[in-house]
Amino acid sequence: MVNESRVAGLYAIADTRYLDDARLVAAVAEAIKGGASVIQYRDKTHNATERTRQASELATLCRQHDVLFIVNDDVALTKQAGADGVHLGREDASLAQAREQLGPDAIIGVSCYDEIERALKAQTDGADYVAFGRFFPSRTKPQAVQADLALLREARQKLHVPIVAIGGITPENGASLIAAGADALAVIEGAFGQADVRAAACRYAQLFDM
Repeated sequence: MVNESRVAGLYAIADTRYLDDARLVAAVAEAIKGGASVIQYRDKTHNATERTRQASELATLCRQHDVLFIVNDDVALTKQAGADGVHLGREDASLAQAREQLGPDAIIGVSCYDEIERALKAQTDGADYVAFGRFFPSRTKPQAVQADLALLREARQKLHVPIVAIGGITPENGASLIAAGADALAVIEGAFGQADVRAAACRYAQLFDM
C-alpha cells in the first residue's frame, strides 16, 4: 500500500474548465513547482480519447516529480492512465468496485460532504483518504453542502485516514482548516484560476510549514 501520509499538503485539482489543452500540463507543472503534493485530473467535457491522453501525460509528469496523481470519478481512466488512484463521489462507482478493478495499492479517496458517518464507513471499507466540504463559498460548486470546522475537529478525533478539505479555500482561510484537522487542502480556482499558478500554489503549500 502506498504510504497514506502522502495524501497531505496542497491537493491541486486540475479542472479542464479552467485549463484548456494547451495550458494543462504546463500549469500542473507550475503547481508542482509551487509545492503541490497531490494532483487530481478533473474533466467533464472531453471525449474518451482526449481524456486518456491528458490523464496519461499528467501521470507521467507526476511520476517524474514523485507527486501523487489522482483521477476524478473515472475508475477505468485511472487504470488506463496509470494513475495512483481515483477520487469517488456519491454518484460514482462504489469503493469496493474501484478496489476490485484497481487493486490493493491504488489510493482511493471518497467525498463525504458534511457527513461524518459516510466518512467512518468509507474508512471501514478501505478508503485511503476522505474529503469534506465545501467549507467556504465556492464558484466551482456553489450549491455544494456546507461543512464547518466542528466537523473537521470531530473527524480528526474519529478517523485515522488523511482528511482533505475542499471548497472556497484561500491562502487566507486555509490555516483554520489545517488547525481544525485537515491534512490536505484541495483547491481548483485558487491555484489554476490564477495568473501565476506557481506563486499561488506556493502560498497554499507554505500554510503547512507554519
